[in-house]
Amino acid sequence: MARPVKNTAGIGMTSQRTRARMVERLRASGIADERVLGAMGAVPRHLFVEEALASRAYEDTALPIGFAQTISRPFVVARMIELVIAGRPPKNVLEVGTGCGYQAAVLAHVFPEVYSIERLKALLERARANLLGLRLGNLRLAHGDGYAGLEKAAPFQCIIVAAAARQLPQALLRQLAPGGRMILPLHEGAGQRLVLIERSGRGFIESELDPVRFVPMEMGKA
Repeated sequence: MARPVKNTAGIGMTSQRTRARMVERLRASGIADERVLGAMGAVPRHLFVEEALASRAYEDTALPIGFAQTISRPFVVARMIELVIAGRPPKNVLEVGTGCGYQAAVLAHVFPEVYSIERLKALLERARANLLGLRLGNLRLAHGDGYAGLEKAAPFQCIIVAAAARQLPQALLRQLAPGGRMILPLHEGAGQRLVLIERSGRGFIESELDPVRFVPMEMGKA
């Protein structure tokens, strides 16, 4: 049975005005890159959550999307993108963990070329349905193991991982272009922290950033 087409513009709590207020909150929280703010304002987040949660779509909170997964907080999405593109023109990006497709849509408004990989086939199909009406011709989705990355499209200027790994995925490090950046949440004791990796001529430079909370990164396809 086909899912009903959602209202892209939104009304009431899903309107463009509500989206603009979300962008202003992001700006007040420290997100300064206008490319990122513009992308966050352009993507209707309510399209990517269940209808019962649509009125909460522009709150700065993670929301369930089924399959024991969540859609990340708008601030975390914006923060991760801002960090990987800081001081450079965006080229291509690999997103690990498509989820409902929201962050992939935001990335498609920032990068000329976007690849997104998801291990759960049923969730990937839901993301495809969510993205369909947005007609993002520069976005490619793939079903696969995020730990293995997407070798056929590598190297990537940027890699954004949307699930918490126990250790740095070595395949993703290999697929990062020279001078490229990867951002991901890593388990740190009982918690998690965002980590930014930059590939230099001498190897990899690692910087620890904000404490975060993501679903765990699992291996294999399902």
